[in-house]
Amino acid sequence: MVAILVALALFILFSSSVNALSLNYYDKTCPRLESTITSAVKNAMINDKTVPAALLRMHFHDCFITGCDATVLLASKGNQKAERDGPPNISLHAFYVIDNVKKAVEALCPGLVSCADILALAARDAVALSGGPTWLVPKGRKDGRISRAIDTRQLPSPTFNISQLQQSFSQRGLSLKDLVALSGGHTLGFAHCSSFQNRIHNFNASFDIDPSLQPSFAASLRSICLAHNKTKNAGATLDSTTATFDNVYYKLLLQGKSIFSSDQALLTTPKTKALVSKFASSQQEFDKAFVKSYYNVIEPVQLKIIVSSSPI
Repeated sequence: MVAILVALALFILFSSSVNALSLNYYDKTCPRLESTITSAVKNAMINDKTVPAALLRMHFHDCFITGCDATVLLASKGNQKAERDGPPNISLHAFYVIDNVKKAVEALCPGLVSCADILALAARDAVALSGGPTWLVPKGRKDGRISRAIDTRQLPSPTFNISQLQQSFSQRGLSLKDLVALSGGHTLGFAHCSSFQNRIHNFNASFDIDPSLQPSFAASLRSICLAHNKTKNAGATLDSTTATFDNVYYKLLLQGKSIFSSDQALLTTPKTKALVSKFASSQQEFDKAFVKSYYNVIEPVQLKIIVSSSPI
């Protein structure tokens, strides 16, 4: 897939409570920062194909709660459970990748680069190195110090219906278009049985299986995830090209081959269904929308973004 270079016109919005970010924040103090991170992520992907999905999900979960402050990386202390130990984050992994990137960056520019910036750049590279779009990352974030597991309740659940999803996203200033575009991140990754068990066993009083699922696809999921599954780490990939950032997720969704209830929910309103169809028919439209919506998640206050794209 041809990568998309997203050209951005960035207008910094100053606030008394928010420090402005900058594209050239480390240009003089750590000029090799981005190439060092890209190299480390690329090397990690060679040995572990799950790294791109893990980094993208980790960053989204970090940003969605208290902003992109790297508090998802903090460990629990005693009875004070941190975000990474909240129920939605128990399955987060690849923390070792960020640890290794941090070591490489510290060897290059000790004490200068925040973990928040490292995670933002690593997530961008994870998408780009998987064949998806790339984008410019404003830098200068500060690391947070407060991380509470209870705050992970704010994260959208894979069992949410469209009303719950809309409420969850709107509370963070995100639109239905953002919801549909960001759901496309499910083109990467893997789902444990527990996250979609409700769709394939005892769905409701009338159906054992969610009738919106394509029958043979549902049967394949049931063969992997038994009603009383005891197989550790059993589950299914989120689309058939799980190592590639593409629009296959949307195509499969229209065929009744989605994994999560929250995926299927995108087909339950005319507006969201139309967006699913639009992204299913155009990789370029999906790439542009994903980048713009991702910026709305990671920098909802600091930046106003105008996005255009051209192939390279």
